[in-house]
Amino acid sequence: MKATSSSTDLNIDWLFIGGARVSPRSAERITVTSPNTSAVIGSVPHSGVEDVDAAVGAARAAFDDPEGWTKWAPARRARAMRRFADSIERRVPEFARRISSQNGMPLTTALATDGRTPVDVLRLFADFADQLVDDEERRSFTGGRTVVRRLPLGVVGAIVPWNFPQTLAVFKYAPALAVGCTVVLKPSPETVLDAALLAEAAEEADLPAGVFNIVPGGPETGKHLVSHPDVDKIAFTGSTEAGRSIGEACGRLMRPVTLELGGKSAAIVLDDADLAEAAGDGRLAKATMGNNGQTCHLSTRVLLPRSRYDEMVDVFAELAGSLVVGDSLDPATQVGPMVTSRHRDRVESYIAMGHAEGARLVAGGARPDRRGWFVRPTVFADVSNASTIAREEIFGPVLSLIPYDGVEEAVRIANDSRYGLAGTVWTSDPERGLDVAKQIVTGGVGLNGFRPDPASPLGGTKDSGLGSEMGPESMAHYQRFQSIYL
Repeated sequence: MKATSSSTDLNIDWLFIGGARVSPRSAERITVTSPNTSAVIGSVPHSGVEDVDAAVGAARAAFDDPEGWTKWAPARRARAMRRFADSIERRVPEFARRISSQNGMPLTTALATDGRTPVDVLRLFADFADQLVDDEERRSFTGGRTVVRRLPLGVVGAIVPWNFPQTLAVFKYAPALAVGCTVVLKPSPETVLDAALLAEAAEEADLPAGVFNIVPGGPETGKHLVSHPDVDKIAFTGSTEAGRSIGEACGRLMRPVTLELGGKSAAIVLDDADLAEAAGDGRLAKATMGNNGQTCHLSTRVLLPRSRYDEMVDVFAELAGSLVVGDSLDPATQVGPMVTSRHRDRVESYIAMGHAEGARLVAGGARPDRRGWFVRPTVFADVSNASTIAREEIFGPVLSLIPYDGVEEAVRIANDSRYGLAGTVWTSDPERGLDVAKQIVTGGVGLNGFRPDPASPLGGTKDSGLGSEMGPESMAHYQRFQSIYL
């Protein structure tokens, strides 16, 4: 029997603050509805100002504890992080089910990404913690000696979106915990049921009181966290517009900030690419329309060589038409619903813009005949890179196919964007692909697919953000440095 959306409500009556389940100060609640059916599937408390104050206070007390988390040897923190990973691992199927039921992510995608990634990333950063050296003695330029200290920044406010709620959260709290920071995590109101499960895992792992806190809430909750005087660092993933506001606030406060923002990445398909193979094994769909198009790094501008243009357009049209659209909890589904009705309306407004701007629709463009917030995978051909659908992030399963003459023009078009997060190059010649990839001005480029590596840094340029996440390099974003001249 195939799984479908459950109508059973999951109502949570507590917040996770100070290492314990506590009653919320605010009477407000967040109601979660299924994007598959629009039925209510659960609710949690909405964190108000007093709840944020309590969470930050607990995190500050834990950070300032003279014998607490911050003062532990890195190997001891690593052991606690591995316990946390074990607790999450025991809940992977339930994490995947809750996430899929809230944001429409296909269940198979949720199991492979948001279910599993936090386990692997926590263990990876536990390994990095084992290798940390707090103090390093150097020979100074003047011939003396200098002790360079690496110290945790303090209380970290981590604000994450709804599209990959657990993956994007662990990219922040894993390096923060590894170096000795304490964390207040604010999940998006669209994905709060999985956040409650994360709290249960943290509780079971017996992390010290106040080291890890969760405050579900909307924009006002986030604003208070960003501006709180006892927060030392903000790590945010979300839209460029929201990131700009957060960056401005942190700038006024002289507060470090990491911003992983939007994207409008390009796929450069070279004239020797085997697109049929990439379409057949799933790489092409994953890199261009993965998670229903609700992914910031997707290559939604597809640059095709004019010498093979018509043939390649047909490949994308057939690919879009072949994807199984359905209930996100059905294991056969490849494209689920948009996260909310409002977001579906936004995606459809861009499809209307594509028509109005003269692009040629070759696949999709309409809703399937079913309940829920669905949009068929949509492909426009003959798109100008100056058009709205090629310039703005749609965040849905909508591709823009753009012809080019020569690799030099393809690189120019790829870089002609206010964003610079990711991109892909498709070719049968890896060396040629690597040469082209090095010319793309983004934080990451994939050859014949896009597979972010948690052991390597990824960060945006231009309007795609500041700083980087993943890799041992990300730990420096949660540290401050002190030099003592001997």
